Amino acid sequence: MKRYAALLRGVNVAGHRRVAMAELRALLERLGYQRVVTYLQSGQVAFDAEGCLDDVLAARISQALADEYGSAVDVIVRDHDYFDAIVSHCPFPAGEYAPKQLHVIYRSAQPDPARLDQIDATALLPERFAVGDRAIYLLLPGGIGRSKLAAQLVQPRILESGIIATVRNWNTVTKLAAMTDEK
Repeated sequence: MKRYAALLRGVNVAGHRRVAMAELRALLERLGYQRVVTYLQSGQVAFDAEGCLDDVLAARISQALADEYGSAVDVIVRDHDYFDAIVSHCPFPAGEYAPKQLHVIYRSAQPDPARLDQIDATALLPERFAVGDRAIYLLLPGGIGRSKLAAQLVQPRILESGIIATVRNWNTVTKLAAMTDEK
């Protein structure tokens, strides 16, 4: 068994696409996953599963959610090593910023450098971004709510068609690493 976390995109945001966390836990248990634990109400769930490709697990969970709720829910699944590396390779000194200032955009695929080059990073300072493994780190001193950088990173000219992307703040980023730790 290996420990994973699934990130559901766009559930329980502003009252849309409601998924109760108790129902989500039960759904994953019906899929045969063990030690299922959710975090907050915004679609994070850790679980144990037989070693499997992340994308296969994501597809299974997404299909089960579609069957249960009648609409597609995008899902990204990663294991503990991935979440631990995201925390340890943060290019910004996490201890110097409030958790609401640091975010990670988790992506289903590596960002396309040519698309990211279309962003005029100097015009957006003091906001900054850095590319990680299927992720983009965001330093947003004013938070994400009015961030021009965050808004640009999800526009179609930057976010490739068919790519799943979902954002988590630094508190959630570190919690995902802890939730997937098998200790």
